[in-house]
Amino acid sequence: MAALVSDEQASREPSAGGAGDRVLVTDLDGTLLGGDRTDRRRLRQALDRHPELTVVFATGRSLPSVEGILRGDPLVPSPRWIIADVGASVIDGSDRTGIGPLQDRLRHGWPGQRCVRERLARFPELVYQDGVVQEGRCSFFLRPEQLSESLTDAVRELGCGWTYSADRYFDVLPARASKGNALALLARRQRWRMDSVLVAGDSLNDLSLFQLGARGVLMSNAEAALRERIPDRADVHRPERPGAAGILSALESLGWIERARPLVVGYHRPPVRWADGQWQRPLSPNGVLPTLRGLFSADGPDAVWATALVEDDAPQGTGGGAHGGGAGPRRGGGALPTRSGLPTRPDLPTRPGLPHRTGLPLAFLPVAAAEWTEYFHRACKETLWPALMSQPDRMRYRASAWRHYEAFNARFADHVSAHAARGATVWLHDYNLWLVPGILRATRPDLHLGLFHHTPFPPPDAFARIPTAEQLRDSLACLDWAGFHTAEFAAHFRQVLAGARRAPRTGVHPLGIDRRAVEELARAREVPTARQGRPGPALILSVERLDYAKAPLEKVRAIATLLAQHPELCGELRFRLVCPPPEPGIRVHDGTRAALERAIADLNDRWCTGGWEPVDYVPRALSFGEVVDHYLAADVFWVTSLQDGMNLTAKEFIASHAATGRSGVLLLSRHTGAASQLGAAALLTDPRSPQDLVDTLHRALTMTPSERLAHITRLAALLDDQTPTRWALQIIGAIPRPPRETMKTTGGASEESTASGPSTATTEEAFTR
Repeated sequence: MAALVSDEQASREPSAGGAGDRVLVTDLDGTLLGGDRTDRRRLRQALDRHPELTVVFATGRSLPSVEGILRGDPLVPSPRWIIADVGASVIDGSDRTGIGPLQDRLRHGWPGQRCVRERLARFPELVYQDGVVQEGRCSFFLRPEQLSESLTDAVRELGCGWTYSADRYFDVLPARASKGNALALLARRQRWRMDSVLVAGDSLNDLSLFQLGARGVLMSNAEAALRERIPDRADVHRPERPGAAGILSALESLGWIERARPLVVGYHRPPVRWADGQWQRPLSPNGVLPTLRGLFSADGPDAVWATALVEDDAPQGTGGGAHGGGAGPRRGGGALPTRSGLPTRPDLPTRPGLPHRTGLPLAFLPVAAAEWTEYFHRACKETLWPALMSQPDRMRYRASAWRHYEAFNARFADHVSAHAARGATVWLHDYNLWLVPGILRATRPDLHLGLFHHTPFPPPDAFARIPTAEQLRDSLACLDWAGFHTAEFAAHFRQVLAGARRAPRTGVHPLGIDRRAVEELARAREVPTARQGRPGPALILSVERLDYAKAPLEKVRAIATLLAQHPELCGELRFRLVCPPPEPGIRVHDGTRAALERAIADLNDRWCTGGWEPVDYVPRALSFGEVVDHYLAADVFWVTSLQDGMNLTAKEFIASHAATGRSGVLLLSRHTGAASQLGAAALLTDPRSPQDLVDTLHRALTMTPSERLAHITRLAALLDDQTPTRWALQIIGAIPRPPRETMKTTGGASEESTASGPSTATTEEAFTR
């Protein structure tokens, strides 16, 4: 499991003794094994992702008893060392063999169990613990009122020591044996400094651990006799919660593990990419990655971004969006994989395990390239994507790829859980993580689970075509809240989950753009030759990644039909298609690309004349500034998605034109989320009707300059000024379950939340640093 990657973590200096010398020494019963399963799971996850932290058990149990716990309880971490038998045994946790020289010193002068039992037989109040394996000690049950000086004097006459704990256990030990003495010998052998050791205990036989000068965590459920014997000291942590939660609290306070957060954002892609020796941010100010990145400002919520990072050294692809700079999950530029999923290039900082600063609290989950291919390129893009696009006939299902989808979601759920504080809000994103809610609900019932769908959500008939539809449905029903760009997609979700045991609340929150950033950039760019009043071909522009759902081939065919039906337009228009390829490895769009390039070549060959060609094809990613230049030069912006979650390029086109006083026409597919906001002013078109595409485009080209100016003015009035960050904060406030909310046990749709969400003040209060 990968560790948290943040500027705070990167700048943290190792503790005295070195990061590799940090040691947790913990009792078992009432301490490591104490608390509920949620807290124990969180502690286990924290220790798993910090292998540099050495775990030592210090217990009154025998080795066979400890081994039984390790076999039967998956939440118990594997110890490097075991101090057993109340300090009479020191065992290598790797091979379970005793450390002879240490045990010989601890057991020096031990008369043996038979002698102890014979000499103490005159005390009938002692009840020997039959059935308990005992090495180097003799253990009895004894009531508190029966602990007498005559008994302890008899033990001393044997040359032995004793401990009494939990008002029940009386242990006769070798004179030199105790948990503290055993730890002191082990620490000297391993060269541990005591200020790099944290001891945790709850019973009186743990007292000797607290007398060594180590840091301590005294359990809130500790017996009164132990609490009375340990004075208030700055180096002894006294947590409010018992057991594992208390140990976690102490480890976080020391900075030995990263602090769990009240808000976890879960998205399969990070908001940065490794290129040219540094982390780089997305170039566009708009979209899910920049929007979520905006949350992590200095005054933003106390949150961490859980994400994947592909472990290979392949170069970063050009996919990830028409703007370029997409924050894909692949680490490129020659970076080599490490256990923590972080690059280890020579130009990175030399401190082990610490990355170049990203400026963000990121929790990277390392993913092998082969696993990513099966999970994302196959299961996500070939099985689920066609259903989302309401084209289930394109679906390709392979059981092996789906097993990788299940495995990735299971790992991601565990990754999220590891970074989520008790009662945290988890904000998941998109279909790539559809199985995570079900896993988290089973393992972390304390969490508040929300998932926002940036893609369309398919109608029930398309969803049902997914071979694993019931598995997905069961998981989605475990959400507390599900969000969508449109009311139609939210309705589809409720229809799919009709009859589920519990119905998540739903919310409609259409994502906008950073309008101010787009407008400022549009005004700042070098103005191309003025379009208004200039003779020459009208520019029709589309900006979209290569995807059959964007209908690029349908557009080229529509241009061909338009020229055939209206030959007078020959030389009077140019269609510019900015269409970068998808992430390398996604094969599902290969056929679309080949057919598109053939159609463009045929069309240009058929109609080219005097240096004019009807189609200008740009099959590469552009910087956002270059995209804005194309927006400003265009007369018509053409969006023909067969299905689309929102489509922010349409909003960017409007904002750039309105900011610079340009006229323009937006041709917008009826099947985009943006159509629900802009449809009252845009020219709506149906890409599933070839003639409608032609007719609507012809209408746009024949509008007068004054009509185009009025058109863009009406569209600009429909753009909201809500910032993406405020949009995100509203959703974060909507996810948590209302107080005393009861789980629904019958089917039916839950009441839909408002798009405005709760006040920002409420959200910030809940997640403040």
